[in-house]
Amino acid sequence: MIREFMTANTWEHWSSALLAIAIFLALFYILRRVVLGRLKKLSTRTDTLIDDFFYEVLSATRVLLAGAVSLYLAQLFLIMPASLEKATGRIFVALLLLQTGFWVARGLDFWLRHRLSHGEPGEQGAREMTRSLLSFLGRVVMWSLVFLLILDNLGLNVSALIASLGIGGIAVALAVQNILGDLFASLSIAIDKPFVIGDFIVVDDLVGTVEHVGLKTSRLRSLSGEQIVVSNNDLLKSRIRNFKRMQQRRVVFAIGVTYDTPRAKLEAIPLLVRSAVEAQDNTRFDRAHLKGFGAFSLDFEIVYYVNSADFNLYMDIQQGINLQLIDDFKGLAIEFAFPTQTLHVASIPPVSGSLSSAVDRRQLQASAVPGSHREPV
Repeated sequence: MIREFMTANTWEHWSSALLAIAIFLALFYILRRVVLGRLKKLSTRTDTLIDDFFYEVLSATRVLLAGAVSLYLAQLFLIMPASLEKATGRIFVALLLLQTGFWVARGLDFWLRHRLSHGEPGEQGAREMTRSLLSFLGRVVMWSLVFLLILDNLGLNVSALIASLGIGGIAVALAVQNILGDLFASLSIAIDKPFVIGDFIVVDDLVGTVEHVGLKTSRLRSLSGEQIVVSNNDLLKSRIRNFKRMQQRRVVFAIGVTYDTPRAKLEAIPLLVRSAVEAQDNTRFDRAHLKGFGAFSLDFEIVYYVNSADFNLYMDIQQGINLQLIDDFKGLAIEFAFPTQTLHVASIPPVSGSLSSAVDRRQLQASAVPGSHREPV
C-alpha cells in the first residue's frame, strides 16, 4: 500500500502538498498573532467578558490544529488509497477533538474564575477552593468524553468498552472505596464549605490553619509550625470547630477573695469588675456574681463578651482587666485568696504525778531491754 502510494504521486503532487502546508502554516501563525493581539487590546479597553472569553479560548490553540488542517490539505493534493485516506481522515478528526478539548478546558477555567470572583472579601479562600475542585472535576469529565469520542472515531466499539468499564468499575470502586470516600468528601467540603483555606479550625485534638484542600487530603498548619495532613473523609466524620467564623468570644473567668472580706466589700466587687470590663474597648459586660464558697476562698464568676474573634485582642483585654482589678482591690484592701489551711489543735489535759512516774519507769525498762524499740509517747 505504501509503495502504491509513493508511485501514484509525482513530484508535482508532493510539491503542491508541501506548498499548501507551508502557506497554511504561515497564514496560521500570522492570523493567530494578529487575532490574539487585537482581542487582547480590545479586552483591556472594554468591560465586557465576551472579548476576554474569546481571547482566553483562542490562546489555547495548539500546534495540533495546524497539524490537523495541514494533514487534511495534504490529502487533497495527493492520490491516496481508500484505506490510507480513511486513516488520514480519522487522524484529522482525532486531532480536532484534542484541540477542541483544549478550548473547552480553557473556557471552563475562564468561566469558573469569573463566576467565583465575586463575593465577600472574607470568602476568597472558599471561592478558590471551590474553583480548583470544580475545575479539576470538569476537566476529568471533559477529557473522558474526548477520549471516548476519539476511540469511537478510530473504529472501536465504545458501547462494549463502556459496559466493560462499568463492570470493572464496580470492582475497582470496592477496592478503592476509601479513596472514593475521600473524593466525595472533598466535593462535600467544596459545596457545603464547613471550612475554607485560611480558616483556623480544631478537629478533635488537631489545631491548625487550613492551607490546602485536595481531592483526598486536606493540610493544616499547626501553631507549632508543622504541617498536618488529614483525609477529607476523617474530617467530615469529626466535630469541626471553626474559629475563623467566630463573630464574638464569650469569656468566663473567676476570682477568689479571702473569707474575712467584709460584706460591704463583697457587694462592691461586681461593680469593680463591671467597671474594669467596660473600660476596655470591644467588650460587652454580661454578669458578675458571688458564685459559691470554695475550700479557701469566696468565689466570684464573671462573664463578658469580646466583639472580635482575634485571640490576641482577647488576651490583651483580659490582661487589662486583671491589672485594673489588682489596682482596685489594693485600693480597697481586698485580698485575693490563695490556698491556705488552718489547723486547730485541741489542748491536752495535764498528767498526774503518779501516772507520769509509772510511764517514765516503763520507758526506762523498755530502753534497757536489748533489741527493743518503742516510739515516744
